[in-house]
Amino acid sequence: MPKIGIRPTIDGRERGVRESLEEQTMNLAKSAARFLEENLCHANGLPVECVIADTTIGGVAEAAMAEEKFQKEGVGVSLTVTPCWCYGTETIDTDPLRPKAIWGFNGTERPGAVYLAAALAAHNQKGLPAFGIYGKDVQDAGDTSIPEDVQEKLLKFAKAALATATIKGKSYLSMGNVAMGIAGSIADEEVFQNYLGMRNEYVDMSEFIRRIEEGIYVQEEFERALKWVKENCQEGQDNNPQEEQQSRKEKDQQWKFVIKMAMIARDLMIGNPKLAELGYGEESHGHNAIAAGFQGQRQWTDHFPNGDFMEAILNSSFDWNGIREPFILATENDSLNAIPMLFGHLLTNTAQIFADVRTYWSPAAVERVTGKKLSGMAENGIIHLINSGSATLDGTGQQSKDEKAVMKPFWEITDNEVDKCLQATSWCPASLGYFRGGGFSSQFLTKGGMPVTMSRMNSVKGLGPVLQIAEGYTVDIPADIHDILNQRTDPTWPTTWFVPKLTGKNAFKDVYSVMNNWGANHGAISYGHIGDLLITLASILRIPVNMHNIEEERIFRPDAWNLFGTKEQEGADYRACQNFGPLYK
Repeated sequence: MPKIGIRPTIDGRERGVRESLEEQTMNLAKSAARFLEENLCHANGLPVECVIADTTIGGVAEAAMAEEKFQKEGVGVSLTVTPCWCYGTETIDTDPLRPKAIWGFNGTERPGAVYLAAALAAHNQKGLPAFGIYGKDVQDAGDTSIPEDVQEKLLKFAKAALATATIKGKSYLSMGNVAMGIAGSIADEEVFQNYLGMRNEYVDMSEFIRRIEEGIYVQEEFERALKWVKENCQEGQDNNPQEEQQSRKEKDQQWKFVIKMAMIARDLMIGNPKLAELGYGEESHGHNAIAAGFQGQRQWTDHFPNGDFMEAILNSSFDWNGIREPFILATENDSLNAIPMLFGHLLTNTAQIFADVRTYWSPAAVERVTGKKLSGMAENGIIHLINSGSATLDGTGQQSKDEKAVMKPFWEITDNEVDKCLQATSWCPASLGYFRGGGFSSQFLTKGGMPVTMSRMNSVKGLGPVLQIAEGYTVDIPADIHDILNQRTDPTWPTTWFVPKLTGKNAFKDVYSVMNNWGANHGAISYGHIGDLLITLASILRIPVNMHNIEEERIFRPDAWNLFGTKEQEGADYRACQNFGPLYK
């Protein structure tokens, strides 16, 4: 996993000056490393490691020594710390692809803040955007504590920077191609390569049939998975006309088929060493995919069972192998929704909900249809998030903390919470009008009260990728209202009722405006209010944000962004991203 490199820079003047600062400077680096390691972990549960330069950095020779160590140690993020003046261009990190920040200690004995300003100016002049971290309150020279405002910025930068470094070099795997003409299914290699540092991999959906028919999967795992599914996945109501419903024998065969699909999709993404033991060395490697998408409709689903079970179970934090890190698998191969799903996962370590941004229900429309009024958080209207059943089962809201519904990192989830998620989910035989080949769709209703962030990547010709963000909440509505509204679409799919935070202006003037300004048919929903983290990550990748409802004081971007205008931040963001261009181009 990528590590964080800590660079303690120092005033290089010897014969008294440097010597008096050595201990304080190195202690500042150790304090930063200790704080980050105690408060961060990767999405796979491994602890984040920090690497401190062997010596303080007083000039270019020591900067080169630190860089050599960082290269050997696999450092993907750098944090420069100093309590004093240092020689700006001689001591900075000049790797153009590594996210970087500088913490200039706010103390009066030595001008760490002066170095911070000078070094940031040097970064800006050289076209190497860096984040500046400067505490509000003056500290004493020997104080090794980290003020709360500095802690917040350190974590915000580190989370976004580690996500950037984790994505770099990985693959997005398209299983199939374009679903029903959805433009997000067109995997734009320039977006992945230039903005994310990723490669694109492709397999035809016929690969699933080849592996099923030739037995290129682990039979022991399949038998264990089938037993687990029979014990834990309750089959829901079949809403197809009686004369069209499939027989029990046909449904049992489809369960076996979709379980094999899930195993094969996982093996395609990350490989499986057990396949090599079975003589399938090439297939055992996988595609080094950190995210993937399955086309499904319609060439697959008109003949074979749909991918809903495969997508839902892989997107969840558990399966027949136990509790584990969720995968990122987009419905309809919507790569532009897989990207914010991946962002959300790496920033929160939690599973992600994939959903259609289906319908805005105004208070008037709800009252007309149901005869009842919305109230509470839903009183200004609601957005119906619903898709064909691939949303993570974590999205049921059956996990809890302090008696509140949450979505947790997998290492915090209990066996009891897994059982609750499964019990809250039914697997309904697929609507044969949509899915002629059958299959099973997950059906659940997300618990209200969870803070969530919905995001979406869009692509504009001549501009490139653009991110949009809406923080809000899942909400409960009365069961009788839900039933009437839900029956107006396919009731066999999972539903999340969403209310965005409103600002009273622009795209967040009201709930309708959020829906009306949303850039595509899908959205990625992550637990927590993480819009500020998404903005920080987007700025590292040079992706502008076109709509968000994040308070201005929470926004943290590289120092250079201020030089493109401080009065109107959205426009400055566009200008900065356009000026610096994609990170990996």
